[in-house]
This record gives sequence, structure tokens and C-alpha cells, in this order.
Amino acid sequence: MNDKKNPVILIAEDVESNFLYVKAVLSKLNANVFWAKNGIEAVDICEKEAAMDLVFMDLQMPEMNGYEATRILKKKYPNLPIIAQTAFAMSDDREKALDAGCDDYLAKPIKSKDLLTIAEKYLK
Repeated sequence: MNDKKNPVILIAEDVESNFLYVKAVLSKLNANVFWAKNGIEAVDICEKEAAMDLVFMDLQMPEMNGYEATRILKKKYPNLPIIAQTAFAMSDDREKALDAGCDDYLAKPIKSKDLLTIAEKYLK
């Protein structure tokens, strides 16, 4: 992680308790955190915040799901790391997430250690 600035991270998550948990864990990184409650908001926030460093993308959200939001974001920002997160960890979810353009995948419930490890990996 570079020392020049705090990382800018978007958490796309429709369940407030899940957002608050991820935000609390990421507070160890002194990150500037944005919250999108659906895929449409996720795309909007990334367009407004050009300095986005990392996105945690819930795959099951209202209005626009995480797969669709990831496809749109990856077209515009191919180098933006997007980490899929889902509670519905079916065997093909990981594959579908990676096919949509996600760089990595976390199954809920997410352990804080795993979350920090993956965040640090993509913020380097």
C-alpha cells in the first residue's frame, strides 16, 4: 500500500450490517470508504470518484446485481480491482463472479483476516 494517500474503497452491499462489518474491518487500513446499496449506485460512485482503489461487490443486490455492475465497471475501468462477496456460495458462484470480471472472491460470512489479506493484496 502506498504511503502517499489513504486507499479509496467502495463497498457495494445492500445489507447495512454487512456494510458496517466490512467498513469496521477496513478501518485498520485508514481507508476512505464509500457505500453503494445496489449495482446502480456502485457504478455511479465509481464514475464520480475517479480515485477508487478497490471495490468489494456483493453479487446479490436489488435493482442491479453485482455481476452486471462488475461488467460495466470493468469495461470502463479495466484495472480497478473488484472483489466479489456473496452469502450464496454455490460451487459455480466463484466461476460466475470471475467470468463477470471480478478479480477475486470472498464467501460470507467473511473472516476479518481474509478480508484484510485480500484488501492488502490488491492495494499494493
